[in-house]
Formats: sequence, structure tokens, C-alpha cells
Amino acid sequence: MAATRTFSIIKPDATRRNLTGAVTKMLEDGGLRVVASKRIQMTREQAEGFYAVHRERPFFNDLVAFMISGPVVVQVLEGEGAMQRNRDIMGATNPANAAPGTIRKEIAESIEANSVHGSDSDENAAIEIAYFFTPEEIIG
Repeated sequence: MAATRTFSIIKPDATRRNLTGAVTKMLEDGGLRVVASKRIQMTREQAEGFYAVHRERPFFNDLVAFMISGPVVVQVLEGEGAMQRNRDIMGATNPANAAPGTIRKEIAESIEANSVHGSDSDENAAIEIAYFFTPEEIIG
């Protein structure tokens, strides 16, 4: 399998608790390499645009409010089957259902404050990477 890239966000609940390094270590220990990373304070407009696919869902406003509640770390990850590998390392969306050793099982506070976001397809990864990074910022 060829090395691919995917997108990840370390969410405000994790950055608030100073767990950025712990999350990144779990990703790296799982075989992914960080090829771009920056800590940002997402604006309401950025969050609404990023999560636009969920605009009609009842949780949209709460999701946006959460994502702008503190800094996040946006990252481009690279590795063999990066998207699926990242999803495996993250664990199930609901930490109660996540496997032991996954980020969400070990670090997440709740289903809402679940510490990380990861692209759900290679196509979405490309869109999400381009939303936050220019090609020049990705150093492979």
C-alpha cells in the first residue's frame, strides 16, 4: 500500500488539557508522520464552513461553538493508508465504544468533546487539507 495523506484536528478539549503532544505521539506511534501542523483559533466562519455538511443537523450550532471555544491543532498526516490508519488510532466517535488504546478511549471527555477529528475518506482528506493548508506549508 502506498503512503497517502489525511487530515486531523486536535480539538479544544484536548488542547485545553495540554494533550497536544500526547495525541501527536499516539498518531506517530501508530505509524503516521506529521508533515504539516499549526495551532490556530478557528473563527466562527471557518468552523461553519468546515462543518457545512452538518448545517442541517441539530448539533451543528453546538459543534461550531465547541470548535471555536479554544485553540485547535490542524495537521496533515502521512503514512501507509493514512486515512484508515488515523481512524483506527482515533477510535469510535463515542469514547464509550472506542477500543482500549485509541485516542478517544484514553483521552476524550465525551462523545461531543472527543478530542480529535479525522477525515472519513481520501477525497474528504484532500478537501479538508486544502481548507487549512497551502501546498507550501506541507513539508513531506
